[in-house]
Amino acid sequence: MKTSGLTELEAVMAVARHRSFRAAANDMGVSTSALSHAVAALEARIGVRLFNRTTRSVSLSEAGAQFVNSVAPALSTIQTALDEAGSFRDSPSGTLRINSSAGAVHRVMPVLIEFSRRYPDVKLDIVTEGRLIDIVVEGFDAGIRLRESVPQDMIAVPFGDQQCFAVVATPAYFSRHKPPRTPDDLRKHQCIRTRMPSGKMFHWEFERHGQTMRVDVDGPMTLDDGALILEAVRSGVGVGYLTEWDVHKDLEAGTLVRVLQAWTPPFDGLALYYPGRRHIPAALRALIDVIRELADVKSPRRARR
Repeated sequence: MKTSGLTELEAVMAVARHRSFRAAANDMGVSTSALSHAVAALEARIGVRLFNRTTRSVSLSEAGAQFVNSVAPALSTIQTALDEAGSFRDSPSGTLRINSSAGAVHRVMPVLIEFSRRYPDVKLDIVTEGRLIDIVVEGFDAGIRLRESVPQDMIAVPFGDQQCFAVVATPAYFSRHKPPRTPDDLRKHQCIRTRMPSGKMFHWEFERHGQTMRVDVDGPMTLDDGALILEAVRSGVGVGYLTEWDVHKDLEAGTLVRVLQAWTPPFDGLALYYPGRRHIPAALRALIDVIRELADVKSPRRARR
């Protein structure tokens, strides 16, 4: 790994982002030892240790945290300048880093596949996680989340139809348990509970004729992944609270039964979002165009709460 001042800074930012030399090296496409040498060379030059290293973990030192916070805006400006220069190419290129939830990526995957077919010189680097992060601080170009989750200072490109949550269980389950007529009846049922990325339990939310309810359900299983919840519901463990995206095929096939539909009004669907800065990378502009074409989107707008 031939280093320069800029490469060393990029190495430090990658390690800070991943909290791992190995993961950072994989991200940059270099060996772990080369990355370690680049960081050590910069530490030697400035005379301070940027990372606290143990055999099990890597964390920023106090000086390192201050250094990263100071350097990040400058590197972003440099990357913007490189993107602007690259926009004169006939076709977009480079890497487009996107942060999203796993469920959101599943829904937009056909669009991403079509984008890759059209722009083979662009590498899509997609990271899925439940927690909502600061995409600028973490080094992402854009995010894909539910519209209501998009931070207010971001530009949002909504796409897709409105959605609803659905309360579902198998026909066999409801043959043994009287279907609920109101959300409060769920307290008598075996429900699959949902743990949020923050560690807090998710309360099932309902609304009808202006009346809102939040039910803290109980049941035999608590999960933190929508696909696992759906698997548990399909197996007859209990009642689940999932989006229509997750269960529409089961409902059409009759393998799941929906209840309390009048209590689950629609909400805004997904949005791709990005920082409201002057220049948009050519690859991101191209992705926005593909989304507009294929995903039934509205015009971009600033996020609102």
